[in-house]
Amino acid sequence: MKPEKFTPNPLALIPLGVFLLSYLAVSLAAGDFYKMPITVAFVLSSVVAVAMSKGGSLHNRIELFCKGAANSNIMLMVLIFILAGAFAQTAKAMGAVDATVNLTLAILPGNVLAAGVFLAACVISVSVGTSVGTIVALTPVAAGLSAQTGISPALMSAVVVSGAMFGDNLSFISDTTIVATRTQGCKMADKFKTNFHIVMPFAILTTILYIFLGSGAQSSFASGPISWVKVLPYVIVLAAAVMGVNVMLVLLGGTVLCGLIGLMTGAFDIWGWTTSMGAGINAMGELIIVTLLAGGMLEMIRYNGGLAWIIQKMTAKISSRRGAELSIAGVISFANLCTANNTIALIMAGPIAKEIAQRFGIAPNRSASLLDIFSCFVQGVIPYGAQLLMAASLSGVSPVSIMRYLYYPYLLGIGALLAIWLGFPRTHAPQQAAKTEA
Repeated sequence: MKPEKFTPNPLALIPLGVFLLSYLAVSLAAGDFYKMPITVAFVLSSVVAVAMSKGGSLHNRIELFCKGAANSNIMLMVLIFILAGAFAQTAKAMGAVDATVNLTLAILPGNVLAAGVFLAACVISVSVGTSVGTIVALTPVAAGLSAQTGISPALMSAVVVSGAMFGDNLSFISDTTIVATRTQGCKMADKFKTNFHIVMPFAILTTILYIFLGSGAQSSFASGPISWVKVLPYVIVLAAAVMGVNVMLVLLGGTVLCGLIGLMTGAFDIWGWTTSMGAGINAMGELIIVTLLAGGMLEMIRYNGGLAWIIQKMTAKISSRRGAELSIAGVISFANLCTANNTIALIMAGPIAKEIAQRFGIAPNRSASLLDIFSCFVQGVIPYGAQLLMAASLSGVSPVSIMRYLYYPYLLGIGALLAIWLGFPRTHAPQQAAKTEA
């Protein structure tokens, strides 16, 4: 079955312009990226999308919007977000986050604290699947280490942010991984393997840089008690995801395991467990709402020829796979600069990237990997993003002062560009992908 053809139409992008004006422009004018709720900005742009769309009566246009919001990929993402929220909050209530922090701090070598905290942040962020959560958990510890050792608080904050972005990019329960893989139609394990080959050399290089920067510092900082059983769910979830087990089964199994451990250790009773799951699910509410609204709005833009126009302009002078990959990097980077939220940027840029990838025969796991890498690169260095704002607030320094030490995000962006230029790692798209236009 041949894909639908749409006449390129730049006017179809007006809803996107409304979103950028209502969110980006208002936030810049207010000097605060949290003054304008992103949900409100998406509601406004969605109303404009329905109002100006072709497609007959208002009833038909609303149905088209709902069709986009209820797309199978969108709904699957929603279900995964629900399970990820339940797992993350249950694990936190059970004590898994504190246990993981204590374990990583306990094995830190005392004379290379900066590198050790970076590795700790990497482990924690891969385990918990959230960069902001890692920053909240570890930045106060890093600030304490800074006070005891004399290491710059800006450096220690940057170390935490760098490690947090490592996990945001690679974790199987990270929002960015979920969205990148679902929009590109690939397995998480395949994306992880491609992603891992690209980023790991630069994570090692970052560790070496932080060893030199923090060498010679000593600390008597003591970690809390280690509860090995409470770390177990993260280990099992990570191992199962790497083996390719269905992500919904992984998250459901992880939630049940966390609950049983919590009951056995007395961390909570049965009602505490259900309350934790409910709180985790509710915490995903804004992301779910934005995902649904973005899915509907992007369907209207697609139907009216907006995506076709973007793809036409971006690929007009592209004649190679390398150029197509650079255009994917450009789309997600621009979207992230505008939204200051890498998950939302991926939701918006994902469909465009998929079209480009199919046209130029780029493997879905590679396009998903590039999307995720560049979104995390931009998110990890913008001073108005949640990660840098949170780290600055907890450490008492300015976001701009942290930026000079963000070696991993910078190397991540450079590494991804090198991977595009060198065609590394070697991946191949299914034969039919290159024939999409046939």
